[in-house]
Amino acid sequence: MINEVILLGRLGADPELKRTASGKEVCHMRVATSIGRGDKERVEWHRVEVWSHSAANCAKFLRKGSKVFVKGRLKSSDWTKDGQTVKTWAIVAYEVKFLDAKDEGGFHGR
Repeated sequence: MINEVILLGRLGADPELKRTASGKEVCHMRVATSIGRGDKERVEWHRVEVWSHSAANCAKFLRKGSKVFVKGRLKSSDWTKDGQTVKTWAIVAYEVKFLDAKDEGGFHGR
């Protein structure tokens, strides 16, 4: 079985760096991709999680509008709210490449 997602898009907001109760760093990002062209173009929004050392790098070097390449796996989460089951999806990234030019403040790395 294969569970792999590849995205090329831009951040819709500044990354948010947090720590879990056990002290692990996680960075949450919203990445926009588009489908189609002109009047038929549609934007899709993706929730991306980046963990550990990569999380700190994303929070340090990326900003709203930054162009990124993301490779990871799709993860679902379920919980109950007001008696209804809520399901969300996120991409857990194991590779993030920063694609903005270095002279624009970008960081090229993994």
